[in-house]
Amino acid sequence: MPRISATTSMLILAIGLAGTAYSQAKMTDDLPVRVEVEKVSKPGVWEPTGAGRQVPLWPASTPLAKPDSGDRPEETGNGSSLVGGRKWYWASNVTRPTMTIYRPRARNTGTTLVVFPGGGFEVVAMDLEGTEICDWATLRGMTCVVLKYRVPQEWPLYNGVNQRRPEVLLALQDAQRTMGLLRHGASAYGIDPDKIGVIGFSAGAYLAANLSNTAERTYKPADAADQASCRPNFAIIAYTGRLWDPRNAKTNLGLAPWVKVDAKAPPTLLIHAMNDPVDDVREPMAYALALQEAGVPVDLRIYAKGGHAYGLRPADDPISTQWPGQVEQWMQNIGMLK
Repeated sequence: MPRISATTSMLILAIGLAGTAYSQAKMTDDLPVRVEVEKVSKPGVWEPTGAGRQVPLWPASTPLAKPDSGDRPEETGNGSSLVGGRKWYWASNVTRPTMTIYRPRARNTGTTLVVFPGGGFEVVAMDLEGTEICDWATLRGMTCVVLKYRVPQEWPLYNGVNQRRPEVLLALQDAQRTMGLLRHGASAYGIDPDKIGVIGFSAGAYLAANLSNTAERTYKPADAADQASCRPNFAIIAYTGRLWDPRNAKTNLGLAPWVKVDAKAPPTLLIHAMNDPVDDVREPMAYALALQEAGVPVDLRIYAKGGHAYGLRPADDPISTQWPGQVEQWMQNIGMLK
């Protein structure tokens, strides 16, 4: 497909607000068919399979603000619809966040990809938008890190709509801590501290954008790891929400009032489908234009079809199989992957 960049004329279409990575707001004839299955949830701490090594983000003695679930034990479960013909699994009631590290399975390029799964800040989609992304990244010589951040955290409602970001976003604190830990321990992890980027999906995509534009820690530093920069070197943002202001006219691509764009944000690639029924295509378009105005290199890939929350699982729409190649080429273009 032709490449569309933020320096070309921007298309203007569609509807909506940020939503969850595990539900569809509505269905139309041109959307992928979702097969519903029984939603199952039970107490239990998510554990990686295979070669992943799960590491706590914070010392056990560090007091952390609790998610909305308080002290309820962590839960694991599967989503209510199949993606690519398979169930997908999540963690929730996360009070002690972790990062799970997967080492390269090919040659080590030194590049690190930190994955922020979606889930509407209610759950964290650990396989569909987490470990399965690492399967792809490690085959390409990257160290891959999946963040299990604190959830759930409700966004305050205004007139019955998600209109306001929490004053303190717990997931952002966890993302900043992850970046510091990786840079502080770069030599031990065998990674280049100047080639650490993020990829986020849905709510995790908003988190990637938020992290990109926040230079200062949003928590009291805990140790030496919190002295390292918490800004990523590149950002990949897939089917994002919570960036465009839905109170705008459809022709107004202004950002939501809580979104601040920093000229020091890293090079950014945005991926979206026109028919996404959960997160309006204006979300990435508004953000792309704001980055361009700030002088930040930005690329935008918009597909006609694809819906939402497809991850890396092949589907009928080209976006589900073509976006990884777009990411790999873009990373090579900006010098972050050999």
